[in-house]
Amino acid sequence: MATSAPTSSPRLVDAGHDVVAVSRGNREPYSPHRAWQRVTTVRADRAAEEADGTFGARIAGLEGDAVIDLICFTEQSARHLATALTGRVRHFLHCGTIWVHGPSTRVPTTEDRPRRPIADYGRQKAAIEAYLLDRAHRDGFPATVIHPGHIVGPGWAPVNPAGNINPAVFQTLADGAELALPHLGMETVHHVHADDVARLFMDALAGPTAATGENFHSVAASALTLRGYAEAVAGWFGQEPRLTYLPWERWRETVSEEDARVTYDHIAHSPHCSMDKALRLLGHRPRHTALDAVAEAVDWLVEAGTITR
Repeated sequence: MATSAPTSSPRLVDAGHDVVAVSRGNREPYSPHRAWQRVTTVRADRAAEEADGTFGARIAGLEGDAVIDLICFTEQSARHLATALTGRVRHFLHCGTIWVHGPSTRVPTTEDRPRRPIADYGRQKAAIEAYLLDRAHRDGFPATVIHPGHIVGPGWAPVNPAGNINPAVFQTLADGAELALPHLGMETVHHVHADDVARLFMDALAGPTAATGENFHSVAASALTLRGYAEAVAGWFGQEPRLTYLPWERWRETVSEEDARVTYDHIAHSPHCSMDKALRLLGHRPRHTALDAVAEAVDWLVEAGTITR
């Protein structure tokens, strides 16, 4: 078993796989786990090795039965690795994003909806998905694409009720202070617990016949409106939510340019994705609600002192 990044590694080890985790090695895992002692770690700078044409050969040389690729962001990068692995791997799993979809129209959004991404990240991921699934259907390359939502859990800074990742929004709610939301706070965000993402990769790996040539969302069972999300967070801290609402052009003037950019990206999409396909083909159900997943991350931020009660 070879995986190009370590998120699923503890579950793979516990399932009896021999795991090789390939990464730059610049940080520790998000969560400690005894399984890391049984993971072989390979350090590699993917960008540099792709530039000199050696990365694909390095991964192929690990001779894994399956490769899980979590850090591919361009079609060129995907082509390089898939070409090197053709005929040398039984299953190739790529981590995409729900950003392959544009703004939500008919919800919940299903995997077969037309791809209309609205930013370069989503366009690149959509191109990767199209390439890999075309290879799967045309010449049998054993690809599966999994599209997570806003990944969260201990160690992650969650997308917050204002639609950005500034932890000060959580502090505002914890203090019972007034929080302004854009529009009427009815846009949506769609989180997923990191462990549920790992579980879906495992379920796809365990069911290659059903998973090969397919794409799957990985999100919580339901999305959250910004307003409902803010009300829940305030309640965690024993506060009554004090929410106000501003038109976008006024709201963006109340935050930093970066926070406004990130919020706009989220509310322009207002994602709300379906998990029916993963259940139907793989028997997969997410175990964490969106609020459960965020609560674990917020608890971690409190323990770290980033949020004070």
